[in-house]
Amino acid sequence: MNKTTVKPLLLAIVSAYAAQTAMVKADESLNIQKVEVYSATPLKGIGLPLHKVPANIQMANPAAINNQVGVSIADYMNNNMQGVTVTELGGNPWQPEINFRGYSASSLLGNPQGLSTYIDGVRINEPFGDVTSWDKIPSFAIGDMQLIPGSNPLYGLNTLGGAIAIQTKSGRNNQGAALEYEAGSWGRQRALAEYGGVSKDGSVDYMIGFQHTTEDGWRKYSPSHVNQLFAKTGWQSETTKLDLTYIGADNKLIGNGLTPEYLLSGDRDQIHTRPDATNNYSHFLALNGSHWLSSDTMLSGNVYYKKSNRRTKNGDGYEGEVDEGDTLTGYPGVNCAPGGGDCELIGAVMNNTHTSQNTYGATGQATFNQDFLGKENQFVVGAGYDYSLIRFKQSEQINIGDTEGTVVGVGESDPVFDGTRAPVLDGPGALGQRQTVGLTGKQYTGRLFATDTLSLNEFWHLNAGASWNFTRVDNTDTLRGPASAANNFNSLTAKDSYTRLNPTVGLTYTPTKALTVYTSYSESSRAPTAIEVGCSNPASPCLLPAALADDPPLNQVVAKTYEFGGRGQLTDNINWNAGVYHAVNHDDIQFTAANTQTGAGYFKNVGRTKRQGIDMGLSGFIEKFKWSASYSFVHATYDTDVEFVNGSNSVGAANTINEGVYTARSGDRIPAIPQHQLKLRGQYSVTPNWNVGTNVIGYSDQFVYGNENNSHRSNAAICNNGDDCATGKGKVSGYFIVNLDSQYNFGNGWKMFAKATNIFDKEYNLAGRLAESLFDASGTFGDESKVLSLLPGAPRAGWIGLRYEFKPKQSLASYDND
Repeated sequence: MNKTTVKPLLLAIVSAYAAQTAMVKADESLNIQKVEVYSATPLKGIGLPLHKVPANIQMANPAAINNQVGVSIADYMNNNMQGVTVTELGGNPWQPEINFRGYSASSLLGNPQGLSTYIDGVRINEPFGDVTSWDKIPSFAIGDMQLIPGSNPLYGLNTLGGAIAIQTKSGRNNQGAALEYEAGSWGRQRALAEYGGVSKDGSVDYMIGFQHTTEDGWRKYSPSHVNQLFAKTGWQSETTKLDLTYIGADNKLIGNGLTPEYLLSGDRDQIHTRPDATNNYSHFLALNGSHWLSSDTMLSGNVYYKKSNRRTKNGDGYEGEVDEGDTLTGYPGVNCAPGGGDCELIGAVMNNTHTSQNTYGATGQATFNQDFLGKENQFVVGAGYDYSLIRFKQSEQINIGDTEGTVVGVGESDPVFDGTRAPVLDGPGALGQRQTVGLTGKQYTGRLFATDTLSLNEFWHLNAGASWNFTRVDNTDTLRGPASAANNFNSLTAKDSYTRLNPTVGLTYTPTKALTVYTSYSESSRAPTAIEVGCSNPASPCLLPAALADDPPLNQVVAKTYEFGGRGQLTDNINWNAGVYHAVNHDDIQFTAANTQTGAGYFKNVGRTKRQGIDMGLSGFIEKFKWSASYSFVHATYDTDVEFVNGSNSVGAANTINEGVYTARSGDRIPAIPQHQLKLRGQYSVTPNWNVGTNVIGYSDQFVYGNENNSHRSNAAICNNGDDCATGKGKVSGYFIVNLDSQYNFGNGWKMFAKATNIFDKEYNLAGRLAESLFDASGTFGDESKVLSLLPGAPRAGWIGLRYEFKPKQSLASYDND
C-alpha cells in the first residue's frame, strides 16, 4: 500500500475522532474500504493487495485466535484452516505435527518435513532435521499469521508444500496491561501476564509477556511444564522503523505416543513404555528494520541469533542379535559363544540425547513500488545468509532381561521394567551407560531471490520470481574420528553441497472487485540436513533422535507444484474460495524402519511422491451469526515403487526371500494423511458482550505407518496371534469431533472465556503403526509379538478462564507509521 496515501488518511481519521465535534450528525458514518495485503517474502515490505496474488492465502489475527483458546497455534489451524490436519505423534499437545496438503511441519525427528515456518521474517525450522518446535512459539505473542500454499521459492528452503509466516505483537498495537488465568481438565493451569505501551512522543514502543502452563496430561505419566517469555521493543520515525524481538522458552514435556491396540482396549490412557521426555531450552533474538528511501522504495532486513538446547530421555524395549562367535556391538565383553547358534537378547534400554544448535543469519531486500512501461509494478530483490553449528550426543543404558543362545559376559535381570513400564537399570543384566554417537555439524546456506508483479492492465496481473540457494553440510564424527581401518571406515565425517535455482510464475485475473481467478507454477527444494546425512545407511540403521552411522550421500528434495483457483464474493455477506493443485516431490526423503521393536531405521531418497487435491471454502455472516465451512481432498501417493522393511506387515512377513521386505507401488497412498476433511465453524453473538461458538471437524480414514503398500491384511489366524505379523487393521478409522467455546465481556476490563473439546466424548485414533512389543495384553514383559500400535485421541475435556485488561487511551503519536 502506498505510504503517501496511508499517512494522510490515518491522520484524518484519528483527528476526526479526537475532535468529536457536535456538528457531526448521529446517523453519519465514515466508510473506509479495507484492503488486505500479502508480503511476497518473509520480510515485511510494502505488501501486495491480495487480488494480485496467485494463491489462496489463509490469514489469522489475534482476535480470531483468542476466540478459540488453545495450547498452540496448531489448535486454531486444526479447527479452522483448509487442508490442515494436526496429530500429536509424540503424545504431547505442545509437540504437534501440522500437516497441510500432505506436507508436514513436525517437532519430531524422522517425519518428512515439507513446510517452512517463520517468525518476524526469520526461518525457525531447526537445522538438525528441519523440525519446528511449536512449544517455543508462545501463542499470546502472535500478532498475525499467514498460511501460504505451494512450493513458493521466495520463502526459502523446505517450502515444499507451503509456509507458515508469523508476525509478533507490538506494544504499539497492544497498549496496556493484562492478566489471564485458565484451569480445567487434566490438571491444566495456565497463567499469563503481559504489558505493552508507547513513549509519550510516540517514537518508542515496548511489550513484554510471560506465560506459565502446567498439566498432568490425560494419559498416564504425561505431565508437562511450559515457560514462555516474549519481549519486544521498537523505534520509528517518519521514514525508519526498528523492532527487536526476544522469545525464550524452558519447557519440560512428556508425551507417551503410540501404544499397542490391546493395551488400549480397557483404559485408553494407557502407555507403552516410559519416559518419553523432552526438555527444550531456547533463546531467539531478531532485529528487524525498514527504511523508506522514497514514497515508493523501501529497504528492509533482519539479523538474528537462535540458540536451542534439547535433551531427551526415552525408555524403550531393547532387542539385540549377535551372530555365533561374535560380540555385541559396542560391548566387547559380551559374546555369543560358539556351538550354541546365533544369540538374541531382549530387555530394556534408556536412550539419552543432547542436541545443541546455534544459528546466526541475516537477510535484506529492496522493494520498488514503481510503474514499469506505464503499468503498475512491484519489484523485490534480496539476499540472505545463515550459519548453524550443531552438536549432538547420544548414549544408551541397557539392561538384559532374557537371552537365547549361549551368551557370555552378561547375566539376566528380573525385572527390567517397573510397574509403570519405566526401565530398571540395575541388576545382573545391566551393561552400564555407553555413548553411541558424537557429532558436530556445520551448515551454511546462502540465497539470492527476486520477484516481480506487473499489472498488465486493471484486470490481469503477472507474477514471476526465482530463488537461488546454496547449502553446505559439514559433519565431523567426534566419537570415532575420520574414516580409518581402526573404526572399520565407519565415520560420520563427511561434506556435501547442494545448489539449485527455483522459479515461480503466476497469473491473476480480476474482472471485478468480487472475483479473482489465478493460476501458478512453482518449484522449491530442501537440502538434506545433518541428521539425514548422518543416518542414511541401510546397513547401519539408527534410532531417532539418532544413533548415527557412516552414510551414502542423499539428493536434495525438489517439489514442483501447479495450482489453479479462484476466490471472491457471492453476496455482500458471503465469501468463497476454491482451488485445485498438483504437487510432485522428486527424490523425496523419508525415514524407513528397519527394526519394528526398537524403531531403528534410516533416511533414504524414495523417488517421487505426489500430492494433489481440492480446497473449497465458504464464509459469511447473518446479523449476529458468523459462519464458515471448508472441504479439502488430499490424495497423497507414492509416484514410484519404493521398498520398505517391516516384519509386522503381512506382505513383508510372508516374504521368504527377503524377510520383512515389501513394496509400495506407484499410486499407493502415503500413510497418516486422511483423504477427506470437513470443517464447520459457527459463532453467535447472544448479546453484544457474549459470544458462543462451535467447531465441527471431520476426517476420513488413513493408512498406518508400516502399511505403505496399503496391502496389510491380518487376523489372528493369518498372523498366528501376532507371532508372524501384526493383528489389527492397516487403517485408522475416520472420525468427527465437536468443540465449543464462549467469551463473555463483563466490562471494565474483565472477560471470561471457556472451551470444551470432544464434547460427545468420541473414542478415536489420530494415527497408527505396525510395530512390535515386548509386553502382552496384561502389560507383562516377556515374549515379543507383532502389534498394531495406535495414538489415541483425547477424551472430552473443558477449561475456563478469566482475563483482566487495563488499556490506556491512545494518542495520535502512538499509531504505527506502517
